[in-house]
Formats: sequence, structure tokens, C-alpha cells
Amino acid sequence: MPLPLYADVHIPRAIVIGLRLRGVDVLTAQDDHASSFTDPVLLDRATSLGRVLFSFDTDLLKEAARRQREQISFAGLVYAHPARISIGDCINYLELIATTGEPADMVNRVEFLPLHIPHS
Repeated sequence: MPLPLYADVHIPRAIVIGLRLRGVDVLTAQDDHASSFTDPVLLDRATSLGRVLFSFDTDLLKEAARRQREQISFAGLVYAHPARISIGDCINYLELIATTGEPADMVNRVEFLPLHIPHS
């Protein structure tokens, strides 16, 4: 089952378009009329929709860590620092996560881009 994504308001439109062109199911906070949601509410919204949140926002890392400590379930978070990854690499890694992952794999997890994939 493909892993649906939820892009927060800080994610460039080029990433969203690139993912959609590759057939990845991605909903943006803007499309969901959630642009002004606080971080906890945004993570709740993504979780209620069964979508993993993708963000450049370090505050969401803090929120995810709080939830992990307090055992508050969430659908998962993928974080990238925008100065450390290109748009193309974001698209490639997110496509990989979305097409090979299962929703259950990401529950209560935080993944960082770029992924560190061991070579065989």
C-alpha cells in the first residue's frame, strides 16, 4: 500500500509537483486549507488523514519528539533541512519512502533526509 504524504506550508511547490508527476499521493497544507495551523494541530491533521507529514520546520521535530516521549501516536514525520538537500533529492527520497514504505512503518517515527542507504 503506498504511503500518502502531507506537505507543510514551507515545502516548495516544485517538490509537490515533482512528486505528483511521479504518481505520489501528496496533499499540501494549502490544498487542505491548513496553512495557518499550529505545529501540533498540523501533525494531528496529517495523522487523522493517515498521511506522513513532510516538513522543513525544526519546530515539528520538537513536537514529534514530545509525542514520542509522551507516547502520543502520530502518523510519522519526514524532515529535511532545506539548505542541505536539493529539490531533486527531496523528490527522489520522498518517492522512495512513499512507494516502498507502509503506513505502519512510519507510525511514531521521524526520518531525516537525505536518507542514509547502505551500499551492498
